[in-house]
Amino acid sequence: MIGWLLTHGPARKALGLILSAAAILLFLLNLRRAGERAGRAAERLDARERNDAIQRQMLDAAARRPADRDALADRLRDGKF
Repeated sequence: MIGWLLTHGPARKALGLILSAAAILLFLLNLRRAGERAGRAAERLDARERNDAIQRQMLDAAARRPADRDALADRLRDGKF
């Protein structure tokens, strides 16, 4: 059966077209999957950047906190809180 396909002209052309169509279809499916992966990676990057920004704000706030109760009372009296 396969020997007949490889030796006759029209069957050989049809087999070539089928193989070409299959290769193009697989390429397009792979391209779609790569796009989905890139989209998920972009979402993860955005989430990480948001988390990093929030963590930086928390660290900045912690760096500006009063050292002890007396410093806190002084800040409250001065109205700097």
